Amino acid sequence: MSNQVDSVKGTFQTIEGTSDLLSGARRPLVRIEVWRHVENVIHSVMHRHGFAEIRTPVLEPTGLVARGLGQLTDVVSKEMFTFERGDTSYVLRPELTAPIMRAYLQHHMEQKPGVQRLYYIGPCFRAERPQKGRYRQFHQFGAEIVGTNDPRADAEVIAVMMDVYRTLELTDTQLRINTLGDAETRPRYREVLVKYLTPHTEALTEISRERLSRNPLRILDTKVEAERILLEEAPRLLDYIDEDSRGSYEALKGLLQSLEISFVEDPMLVRGLDYYTQTAFELEHAGIGAQRALAGGGRYDLLAPAIGSSQPVPAVGFAAGMERLILAMEASELSLPDEHPFDVWMVALGETAGREAFLLSQTLRAAGLRVGMDLGYRSMKAQMRLANRACARQVVIVADRELEAEVATVKDMNTGEQLTIPLARLADNLIKTLN
Repeated sequence: MSNQVDSVKGTFQTIEGTSDLLSGARRPLVRIEVWRHVENVIHSVMHRHGFAEIRTPVLEPTGLVARGLGQLTDVVSKEMFTFERGDTSYVLRPELTAPIMRAYLQHHMEQKPGVQRLYYIGPCFRAERPQKGRYRQFHQFGAEIVGTNDPRADAEVIAVMMDVYRTLELTDTQLRINTLGDAETRPRYREVLVKYLTPHTEALTEISRERLSRNPLRILDTKVEAERILLEEAPRLLDYIDEDSRGSYEALKGLLQSLEISFVEDPMLVRGLDYYTQTAFELEHAGIGAQRALAGGGRYDLLAPAIGSSQPVPAVGFAAGMERLILAMEASELSLPDEHPFDVWMVALGETAGREAFLLSQTLRAAGLRVGMDLGYRSMKAQMRLANRACARQVVIVADRELEAEVATVKDMNTGEQLTIPLARLADNLIKTLN
């Protein structure tokens, strides 16, 4: 409870690992204008590539996530927020790929013509220790192509991912790719890797020793230098890849080269969720600290059977973190949107003028202008200070004397010029001036 209540004022605070998003906030990570800008870019890019938006519930059956992601994954075994109601267990979704496949199956999207291109933006939840780039509530966006195992789908998913970051002018990134092989490759290689690492358990960290018995492929992702040196002599996953997967991987590399998307092959790259087969990829940025991954994804043809489908459903996609994206934009010193300025700020002197200024502000808003107004009865000096803080471009001053003459004073906040404008022509005059 101590993390949620201010010790001085006794007021409730946000839960650790969560944040409020506020207009004009000093930190870009919690500034709503930055989020809106990023979301608008995502929507625009996805629309351009022909992806349709999908929204799924925040609450899902626990079994969907446990079976979809794998019982032995870190997410399922350690990081889920679950609760029970009666005989049913629910989870706050820790990711969105399994819910989207659930929606695909539930709504019989396979009956629609052609492949399905879907994208999403939404909050996810994991019971992690909060740190830079890792939060208990975080936001993901991503895209999925469902219904084909053609390598062009893999290339298209990577292309749309790269287009989002390129449109946001975040170009100092590195794309890493690998292939995990088919359904038989992973368990076959797991046995070989365990056999190699078992004599070296004393050289492994506690986390890696735990993974050795539960999910050994995750050890390949280690950032510990001593473990990376040990893995240099380990058997290579690529040596156990089936021919079909190898052919698809070569086709993908050729497509990426034709699209002029640079990449690095990383034989140590595996994904932390059990549903991945064949293609795996991650996009990294050095400016966000230890959590370098901006986005990641791959092919997950076996996810549908894991969650109850009688048939495999070929699919490929990526997921990306909104918070990490904004941190990377800040680290790259990109220009980030701030609070939007007001077109007009109404200043009213007196109660009668206050009523008329209020009505007038509604008229100006109906004309398409962004209008601000204080609803107290402050001095003119105090109201002008508010107009300055709001970065208003024009100030309309309404007083009883001007109302009798059916005029208002308009002040240009850039030049300081003041004009007296008839109320009947006020909206047209302001629109003309602001444009």
